[in-house]
Amino acid sequence: MSNANITAQMLEFIQKSPTCFHAVSQLKEMLEAAGYREWKEAEDWKAEAGGKYYVTRNDSSLIALRIPVSEAIKGFAAVKGFHITASHSDSPAFKVKEAPELTVEGQYVKLNTEKYGGMILSTWLDRALSVAGRIVVKDAEGLASRLVNIDRDLLVIPNVAIHMNREINKGVEYNPQIDMLPLMAGGLENGGKGALLALVAEEAGVKAEDILGHDLFLYVREPGKTIGLQDEFVLSPRLDDLQCAYASMKAFVESKPQKYVNVCAVFDNEEVGSGTKQGADSTFLEDVLMRAGEAMGVTVTGYRQLVAGSFLISADNAHGVHPNHPEKADPTNRPYLNGGIVIKYHGSQKYTTDAYSAAKVKELCMRAGVPFQTFANRADAVGGSTLGNISASHVSVSSVDIGLPQLAMHSAVETAGAKDTEYCVRMLKTFYAE
Repeated sequence: MSNANITAQMLEFIQKSPTCFHAVSQLKEMLEAAGYREWKEAEDWKAEAGGKYYVTRNDSSLIALRIPVSEAIKGFAAVKGFHITASHSDSPAFKVKEAPELTVEGQYVKLNTEKYGGMILSTWLDRALSVAGRIVVKDAEGLASRLVNIDRDLLVIPNVAIHMNREINKGVEYNPQIDMLPLMAGGLENGGKGALLALVAEEAGVKAEDILGHDLFLYVREPGKTIGLQDEFVLSPRLDDLQCAYASMKAFVESKPQKYVNVCAVFDNEEVGSGTKQGADSTFLEDVLMRAGEAMGVTVTGYRQLVAGSFLISADNAHGVHPNHPEKADPTNRPYLNGGIVIKYHGSQKYTTDAYSAAKVKELCMRAGVPFQTFANRADAVGGSTLGNISASHVSVSSVDIGLPQLAMHSAVETAGAKDTEYCVRMLKTFYAE
C-alpha cells in the first residue's frame, strides 16, 4: 500500500478518534474486522493455536494478542516469547469539570475545564472546538458506558484583542482558569446550568438525569490533512500518539506470527504519568500476558522463560529538528520529517534503548527496507519520558523506544512526515512476522 493511502487511512482514524475512548473503539473495530474476539478480564480465558484475542480496560486501553500455530501438528507452536508494541491512546486536552457551566455578566456561558497533560495552551485559542468522551448511564441492567461526540462546531476559546494587550507578541503566560475557558453560548436561562449534559444526553439518546458520570474532553474540530509543495507533510490533531497507535495496529492485524505471540498494547494516561489501572504503570500488560500464558497451558516457570525471550518496541512520537529553531536539537542526533523511524536514546534511561535493542530495530529496518535515524536530547535540556521504561518495570523484557518525527509536539495541531507512517508499518510488520 502506498504512503498516500496509509496516510489517508491514518488521518481518517484520527478524525474518528477525538478522545482515547474513541481511539480504542476504532482499534476494536480493526481487530474484529480481522477476526479477533474479546477476552473479558472477569471471565475465564481459553486459547487456541492461531487464536486472535483482545482485552480492554476502562474503555480506553487495549491489548491484542495473536498466538502462532505449528502447521506441522496443527497445534501450539514452540513459542519463544512475546513480540510487543506499546503506544498510547490519550493526547493533551482540556477535561470538562463537574457542574461545568459558568455565566459571565448574564450574557455568556462558558465551560469550566482543566488541563489534561502538558499542553501548548496558546494553540487552542481561536479554533472551533467541541466535546467528546464517555458517559456512564443507568439503565435496566445497571451502569453502562457509552461513547459520545458532539459532532459540531460548538466552542471557542477567544483571544484578547491586541488593542487590549499591546504586549501580547512579547510573550504571554496563560492562566488555565482565567484565559483558557471555552465560550459555549450567549445568555441562557438559569445561567445555562445543565446545558452541556442536556446536549450530551440528546446526542447519546438518553435522559440527562440518567447520566451518572462522565469523562468529557474538548477536541479540535480541524480535520487532518497533507500539506507542502508535494503533500510531504501531515498536519493534524493528536498525532502524538495516534500516528504510532494506528501504525502499530495496522502492522499487527496484517501480520502472522511464526515463533512469538504477537502483542499490540495501547495504553491510556501516558500524558499524565501512566499511574492508573489502565496506564502503562499498572499491572495491565503483566496480567494479560500471564493469563494468556495460562490459557495456553504454560506453567509459571514457562511464562518466565517466555518473558526472558521477549522484546518490546515502545512507539511514541519523537521530536524532529525544527526549521526555525534547529539549535534546539542535539548536535549529532537530528531526526527529520520523512527521514524514517527514530530510535530514541537517553543516558538516564528515560528511554530504554541500549546497544542490543537499538541493533535489533536497525536490523528490522534494514530487512524492511526503511530508513532509520536517532534522537537524543541536548545534554542541557530535560526531555520527556514515555512507555518503554514504565512497561519494562512490570514486564522485564529487552526494550527499545522509537517514534516518528514530528514538530510542535503537544500543540493542538501537530506536524509530521507523510512517508513515516508507512515506514513504521513496514518495520513493525517485519517484527511481527518473526
